[in-house]
Amino acid sequence: MEALKMIMRSTDIQIARASGQVLNVERLQINVYKDKTIRPLVHEVSFSIAQGETFALVGESGSGKSMTASAIAGLLPKSIRVASGHIFFHGEEVQSWPEKTRAKLRGTQIGWIFQNYQGSFTPFFTIGGQLNEMVRSHRDLSRRAAKDMVYYWLDQAALPAERIYGSYPFQLSGGQRQRAAIAAALMLEPSLVIADEPTTALDVLTGDRILELISRLQSRTGCSVLFISHDLRHVLKHSSRIGVMREGRIVEQGDTAQIRSSPQHPYTKMLLDACPRLDAPPLYS
Repeated sequence: MEALKMIMRSTDIQIARASGQVLNVERLQINVYKDKTIRPLVHEVSFSIAQGETFALVGESGSGKSMTASAIAGLLPKSIRVASGHIFFHGEEVQSWPEKTRAKLRGTQIGWIFQNYQGSFTPFFTIGGQLNEMVRSHRDLSRRAAKDMVYYWLDQAALPAERIYGSYPFQLSGGQRQRAAIAAALMLEPSLVIADEPTTALDVLTGDRILELISRLQSRTGCSVLFISHDLRHVLKHSSRIGVMREGRIVEQGDTAQIRSSPQHPYTKMLLDACPRLDAPPLYS
């Protein structure tokens, strides 16, 4: 059990609600309530994300990464609840907000890129029609102005805007649908984007391009990114700070360069050892 204790860098011990902090999660505890039993899923997780920063939660499936992200956005299932702790968004505690307010927050200030890009769009309507409706539900724009805005963001996502606008989801490749989902997440210029395993259903080359696209658009908009992944290789390349999760706990947290060069926790070392290296000896001779 001693190995599971959290190892924190000195700069991360105090989670400061200072100016420039977009998100602060403090001692977050999440439980599942079922059949009169209570089972903890996430144990006193703490981290912060500054303006324009990419913070990654990395760990194996079931470690609590996506559950933590769902709690931040207020998307936990009814049987799973935040038991204790605090979530501050731009210094305001959000747990006490009514659902209507949190839904508006999700629509305008928190964007979400889902790992299942196939579920990001309804199959019965065109991509453009769905994005246009999303824009007009949050912005007082004419249909023409909303269409221009959708065209702009599809173009920013490196897509042929006119063709994609009139296409149905099934007419696009997986990479194109994920790019369209990224455009949807960034279109209203949220201050925080949650990228939950955005490359899981994609091939390696397409996945790398998707992460590079997110980084480019982040640089243009200045948004912060919470990157959820089980792949430390991607995390080391596309994040500035990392929280390593295991069994519902952050077992190590620090700058990406520090985690890469001097990991402290055995689980972090194991993840690093599992990353492919160009200088590694061949498996077969």
